[in-house]
Amino acid sequence: MGDHHSTANAGPATVTGGAAGAVDMADAPEGFVPLRVKHVIPETRDAVSIVLDVPRGSAARFGYQAGQFLTLLVRVDGREYRRCYSMSSSPAVGEDLRITVKRDRGGAVSNWLNDTAAPGDLLYALPPQGRFVLNDTGRDLVAFAGGSGITPVFSLLRTALVSGTRGARLFYANRNRDAVIFDEALKTLEKRHADRFVLHHHLDDQRGFATQADIAAFVENTDGADFYVCGPNEFMDTVRTALGAAGVPTGRLHIEHFDVTDVAAAAPPETDAVTDEVTIVLDGSTTTAPYYAGNTLLQTARMAGLRAPSSCEIGSCGTCMGRLTQGSARMINNDALDQDEVDDGWVLTCQAVPTSPTVRVVYE
Repeated sequence: MGDHHSTANAGPATVTGGAAGAVDMADAPEGFVPLRVKHVIPETRDAVSIVLDVPRGSAARFGYQAGQFLTLLVRVDGREYRRCYSMSSSPAVGEDLRITVKRDRGGAVSNWLNDTAAPGDLLYALPPQGRFVLNDTGRDLVAFAGGSGITPVFSLLRTALVSGTRGARLFYANRNRDAVIFDEALKTLEKRHADRFVLHHHLDDQRGFATQADIAAFVENTDGADFYVCGPNEFMDTVRTALGAAGVPTGRLHIEHFDVTDVAAAAPPETDAVTDEVTIVLDGSTTTAPYYAGNTLLQTARMAGLRAPSSCEIGSCGTCMGRLTQGSARMINNDALDQDEVDDGWVLTCQAVPTSPTVRVVYE
């Protein structure tokens, strides 16, 4: 996951910066844990990996699966941001927790981390989350990564190759050779697992953008595999369309979004419906709360004093998902649920605005 956009101007600030502009925090916000930066590793001109030290008392909470992400809470220039960054480390090899951050044009946090993060800094994070993880099937792994979308994919590949006997294939698209993150590490992985790992680099400056034909050629003779895709939206759309045409079952296709809309600036969907109240089922208890126009279901739950689950709050991680059992709602942004889940009534409550007089949402 990349530099997701979610901002707020109030509430607890959360980060110590580098030597310039450091913000000292007395306490971490509720749910967030202070992680100390151990090392900052340049990966490319526009990307760094940040190795984090997890406090001993929080080690169990920060156990993770390959492909998951951390949600950081950061204050930059007086503004508070939540950002989700995937782990590039692998839980299968016993190494320190590590995220990789690519500089995003206009991205306040990604630029801040690339420019100023240093050993000794504190970054506040929620425990790992995410559904972009390996299935316990033993099936071969076919992965497609575009740009910094390699971050969770790299963790998945290393874990699959180290902890099992499954084969793996990677189609990795970048603008040019200089933009390739983990270039040397991928070469090492290719040599170490030459009998099980196939690596294909697609460089736009040499071949143009990846096409459906490129994807189709890469997935020949991969029947029975699990497919993982992470990258910019256009790249993922191309891959998804090509895989669909190749007959890949949706149940074997795993998508991780990181290139998302600036949700903070997005307006709620217009609706003529006047919603009076929202019924929320959380942890087996039912609460009926008044609804105030423009609020999301998550905001409504909080105003009712409920501690509903959430993380990124930009419609990307899926932590806040709930099922509508009565009424309807529209989502401002959805980068976590597939169409089958939406058809089954699932919504991202951080993005869902009611469009019916009454709504009932169940957190399961």
